[in-house]
Amino acid sequence: MPKKKSGQRKKAEKQRLRQKGIRAARENVQLAEHPCNSSMECEKCHRKQKSRAFCYFCQSVQRLPICAQCGKMKCMLKTGDCVVKHPGVFTTGLNMVGAICDFCEAWVCHGRKCLQSHACTCPLQDATCIECERGVWEHGGRIFKCAFCTEFLCEDDQFEHQASCQVLESENYKCQSCNKLGQYSCLKCKTCYCEDHVKRKGFKYEKNKAIPCPKCGFETSQTKDLSMSTRSHKFGRQGQATYDDYNFEEEEEGAHEVDDAESEEVNEYEDDYSESEDDESNEDSTEDNEDSDDSLNTEKGANNTVKEEK
Repeated sequence: MPKKKSGQRKKAEKQRLRQKGIRAARENVQLAEHPCNSSMECEKCHRKQKSRAFCYFCQSVQRLPICAQCGKMKCMLKTGDCVVKHPGVFTTGLNMVGAICDFCEAWVCHGRKCLQSHACTCPLQDATCIECERGVWEHGGRIFKCAFCTEFLCEDDQFEHQASCQVLESENYKCQSCNKLGQYSCLKCKTCYCEDHVKRKGFKYEKNKAIPCPKCGFETSQTKDLSMSTRSHKFGRQGQATYDDYNFEEEEEGAHEVDDAESEEVNEYEDDYSESEDDESNEDSTEDNEDSDDSLNTEKGANNTVKEEK
């Protein structure tokens, strides 16, 4: 008969299974739940932002920093793996921190495990927003991932990107290699594939798992399960216009009307200009006549005075 397990052995096996599940679930933790991407409110300017070593807006140091790896704010280990030993004393603030992460700009505590593992496993190493192309150091908000294409997004562009992410780069739902209806869609390449062309020859696929995209390797999804839309070209504000809706005769008539109106304006301007020139010439002629009359009058007066003197 097999040896009966003791209570201590059963407890150890359960703990081993639990630790294995925790390690497996650590890889599937959402980006918003990581301590390095948690929300923080500055103590001086009272602005909400991502957890940082220094405030993004006023550059002030927080009184209770948070570790970017384990998320603790106070070290209470009397005998642990702390690089700076503090037996019998609890450390908080800057006495607890040991480094600043170069990727997420957050404090890392002085625990040896956190210092050795966080820089290699930081989830914000390549956290550049796909819309605005800003990194962690260039904006103060938190980092998110798109639910469809799993690309990094900043806090300003997350909703706008996800609202327009399910749009194909083609004008129909046909496969890229044939004219069949694309049953599988890749949300990263924005393309559709039929059942014949989504699989590659010589590639081993796992059961009960999504088929990877033959172009980029991203997991594909069935098009019928997604609210996918196709690319459309819209002209103007009222909706989509086609080539048949465009009336060339009306455009030509409108162009002729514009030419006629412009010619009428030019003629009116020329008439006004000619009238103004005629008025100016008339005024000049009247002034010359008046001057000549005055000169004649003066000459007559002078002749009369000469005759009187004689």
